[in-house]
Amino acid sequence: MSVLESLSPRALAAPESGIVEVITYARGQEGLIPLWAGEGDLPSPDFINRAASDALLAGETFYTWQRGIPELREALSRYYARHFSVSLSSDHFYVTGSGMHAIMLAAQALTSPGDELVYLSPAWPNIVAATELGGAKAVALPLDFANGAWSLDLQKLESLVSPKTRAIFVNTPSNPTGWTASREELAAILAIARRHGIWIIADEIYALYHYGEGVRAPSFLDVMEPGERVIFANSFSKNWSMTGWRVGWLVAPPEMGQVIENLVQYSNSGVAQFLQRGCVAALDHGDDFVRENFARARQSRDILCDTLIATNRVETLKPQGALYAFLKVDGITDSRQAALDIVDRVKVALAPGSAFGPGGAEFLRACFLRDPKKVRVAADRLADYILGL
Repeated sequence: MSVLESLSPRALAAPESGIVEVITYARGQEGLIPLWAGEGDLPSPDFINRAASDALLAGETFYTWQRGIPELREALSRYYARHFSVSLSSDHFYVTGSGMHAIMLAAQALTSPGDELVYLSPAWPNIVAATELGGAKAVALPLDFANGAWSLDLQKLESLVSPKTRAIFVNTPSNPTGWTASREELAAILAIARRHGIWIIADEIYALYHYGEGVRAPSFLDVMEPGERVIFANSFSKNWSMTGWRVGWLVAPPEMGQVIENLVQYSNSGVAQFLQRGCVAALDHGDDFVRENFARARQSRDILCDTLIATNRVETLKPQGALYAFLKVDGITDSRQAALDIVDRVKVALAPGSAFGPGGAEFLRACFLRDPKKVRVAADRLADYILGL
């Protein structure tokens, strides 16, 4: 028996990331403009770095609170009061080793082998992998795409709920599509979950990257009652340029506290305390930096989308939220091959839509949270490529 044959079937079934494939292929190429991954090009700000480094030098390097240090959980409570107008005690918050870890723990808490989790597709592929590595099945509902815009069919969503369904995973604003649920749609999804006695996992990582009315996207917090079956997954990565820190959080009913603590214990045993000090600084003093990141995203979104739409070969409207243009280009049907070809020919790196599951195969994802001047160069290169097809 070979080494691979002796491994767990679940481990062997874990898919290679189509996003990472392009990153590995393109990394280090001279003159490359990387729009591949979901991160900006600004480093973490000094006030966050200093808080973490001061704690590190002060010796905060020991085992720490499994649920997160009290100061960080209290800062999360203040953050939600400020941005979501809700009063949640610190007992609702749990610090995780990244947003990915938060999603994985939510899936583990709610699903068992043989269960099902319904999600909206195209979607960041990690929710599918996290669910299925645990033995449950991820069931996709492709969003509808017409005239450059994405929409949700609520009747189709409810039709996918079965006796095996334990949760509906909703990412809004969406990675990769930019689709953003209205308050009315969130209320309707919540009503479906109530009727069937199932949970919602709400990925609201991009809530502050919202290009419509209001200072943030609608949230399930706007329509739910206290104690409802909703778990929120979030991350420090996008708002505060902290992707490499690998710190996230969950918002969940306090009754789940010991369960979540146990899952943390048996996965990463807690986030380094000195990193959590930086996260406190991000929450309490980082609103101006978030607004700066948002302004860069809005300006670069407009540059990229206006340039590409003007080719008359791109069937995509400006996204309502998040950090991505999900581009359907006339003449491209194999997005993986197109992404590799674009790297070779014009030195712009995009993520292939095929990496995002059902409904994404003909699309390319571009992350526009970058220097607007660089985005303009990338947009011009992509327009030349598209017009040459």
